[in-house]
Amino acid sequence: QGGNNAGHTVVVDGKEYDFHLFPSGIINPKAISFIVLILSDRNYVQTVQEISVSSSESQRFSLKDWEKRLIISDRAHIVFDFHQAVDGLQEVQRQAQEGKNIGTTKKGIGPTYSSKAARTGLRICDLLSDFDEFSSRFKNLAQQYKSMFPTLEIDIEGQLKKLKGYAEKIRPMVRDGVYFMYEALHGSPKKILVEGANAALLDIDFGTYPFVTSSNCTVGGVCTGLGVPPQHVGDVYGVVKAYTTRVGIGAFPTEQINEIGDLLQSRGHEWGVTTGRKRRCGWLDLVILKYAHMINGFTALALTKLDILDVLDEIKIGVAYKLGGKRIPYFP
Repeated sequence: QGGNNAGHTVVVDGKEYDFHLFPSGIINPKAISFIVLILSDRNYVQTVQEISVSSSESQRFSLKDWEKRLIISDRAHIVFDFHQAVDGLQEVQRQAQEGKNIGTTKKGIGPTYSSKAARTGLRICDLLSDFDEFSSRFKNLAQQYKSMFPTLEIDIEGQLKKLKGYAEKIRPMVRDGVYFMYEALHGSPKKILVEGANAALLDIDFGTYPFVTSSNCTVGGVCTGLGVPPQHVGDVYGVVKAYTTRVGIGAFPTEQINEIGDLLQSRGHEWGVTTGRKRRCGWLDLVILKYAHMINGFTALALTKLDILDVLDEIKIGVAYKLGGKRIPYFP
């Protein structure tokens, strides 16, 4: 899922769950759930402690035996507390220097991917092998960030003590991710569903850069994230609302900053699960939908929230963009 910055509200049998890191399949007692890319040390432990996720304060639903159904890839990178702190500091810097920020969730995703790309990141396999070696690399990484951000405070020894405890909690769930997927694809027949987080327009390479996340949330992420060969990718389902929404900053041509936008926001319960921010709302933009199709090659669309539009006499849809007064056939 590219980290715990994307929130999913999932309703099953009248029970509402808010997930940040868990695949939605964790609810299904017959499904095995597999986390691959990024694992937040803080969010994972919060998840363990608060595994009873609530539909209301008065009524709580718990997931039974979830530990037996969750597998974590040994290649998953770890989001540390200082990554999260740096995410917030970087947003403050952007605001001060450029007068605008990216609008991140401040969950440390960008800095963790920076560490990954700089080859200084630490993975689950590092945490579970030689802890002295892990500690040494952790200290080096922490010092790098402290030198870049002099105000950053890191309790290095306290963090390492916590991480050592986490290691033992998750050790039974960790597997070689590539071999696990190979067995799943080539062993007894199974239904394999890959769940993407974020939207096509938030993809690091194909989204509305720089107002994007740090992962590949288009279909290519199935191959690069899971290690699944392209020929095994079958049907590709695009999930699209009957209107367009966006959390945070970035271009949004069909946005309605008026009573229509307010109506879509309130009727659709449009606020971010992670940040609690209101989602910006507007008419369905077919240009970005076609663009998402160009990249992902959808075999089908799952159209959601059509009922939110029931109270409107007239519905508008964005069908084309003009550049310099002329229609353009591409997404600029």
